[in-house]
Amino acid sequence: MPRASVEDGGRPLPELDESASRPATLVLEHPVLKALLGAWALAACSAAETAAVEEHLGECGSCADEALRLRGAVGLLHPVEPLDLDPGLRTRVLTGSFDRRPPRIPVPEWATPYDAETARLDALLQDIGDAEWHAPVRLRWFDGQAPTSRRTTVAGVIAHLLTVDGLVATALGLDDPLTGEAADKATNPAARTEAYWRASYFPPTRSIRAPWREQSHTIVRTVSFTGTTTGKRAVSYGDFELPLHDAMLDRAFECWVHAEDIADAVDYPYEPPSPRSLNRMIDLAARMLPAILAERRRHGLAAPAEGRHLVPAGDPGRSLRLEIEGHGGGEWLIPLDSPGAVGSAEREVAHIALDGVEFCHLAAGHVSPEDAAAGQLGDRGAIRDVLFATASLSRM
Repeated sequence: MPRASVEDGGRPLPELDESASRPATLVLEHPVLKALLGAWALAACSAAETAAVEEHLGECGSCADEALRLRGAVGLLHPVEPLDLDPGLRTRVLTGSFDRRPPRIPVPEWATPYDAETARLDALLQDIGDAEWHAPVRLRWFDGQAPTSRRTTVAGVIAHLLTVDGLVATALGLDDPLTGEAADKATNPAARTEAYWRASYFPPTRSIRAPWREQSHTIVRTVSFTGTTTGKRAVSYGDFELPLHDAMLDRAFECWVHAEDIADAVDYPYEPPSPRSLNRMIDLAARMLPAILAERRRHGLAAPAEGRHLVPAGDPGRSLRLEIEGHGGGEWLIPLDSPGAVGSAEREVAHIALDGVEFCHLAAGHVSPEDAAAGQLGDRGAIRDVLFATASLSRM
């Protein structure tokens, strides 16, 4: 049985010896007490020293002022806890919630990168102040022969994303952010952006976030409700078309690239997409490369390789092995001589190795083909053509 306490026995409690609990009184000279003020502020004095110092502070005004100053300095030594939430907290909470109870209307797999990247950019925009919306940003891309750029602001970048995402919105039967004659004449991303900027009475401000945010949410809700059948629709970019599921991936890629532009402008940390999303973005670029190569050859921007010959659609042809390292990596065989040819390991003539993020920056026009940190082996002409074709995927 447990031992009974004094209270349970009904006996009176023993008297406390208060003299034993009080620290012994120290008699210290003024210089010693003044020297103890730093230790007292840090709560590093013994009980007797603390009592002596505090008794002295009631009698000495100069020491009391010094003690107050030291206590304030000690408060500055404690690290301030950041008010910003962990950027990955929302993703972790949603992932855990969906694992326990899936959403009633799930987002199609091909739309999840767009949903994730617009949510990440929206979180970044929520954290920036009014003045930062006017921070200068330079949109960069590769015009087929050389790097080029266009100066705007953070708000101008969101206006650009709003108008180009409008191509997807109109393909889904939603409202176009461009109206009137501008919507009819501006068919490609650059023209639509310039038309929107010209039509604005004032330079875009933080108010542009609301329509961009609402449009992105509406796009995701629409494709979620309509299911997988909408993925076969075509989205026109003026000069070319993409199936809706590829267009959504393209918009996710551009959202990430321009979010990095904004983060650099406001000095904010920003991470690449998840490895799965990054792999899908790289796969889209790899699938588009044969058509870009053919287009560059038609315009004399890619000299035909020696011994090059067209092959029937579906047949194996000369190929370049594109090896992507790091997160989202993998290998792709790029047919070199005909968009309809099939990549062939037996007919491989060149090999390029690139980091995944580096490849995406090249495809965004943020890295020039000459400066891309690529491991190269084989036909130099084919390697050059593919690097320049990758940079030519970029646009305003």
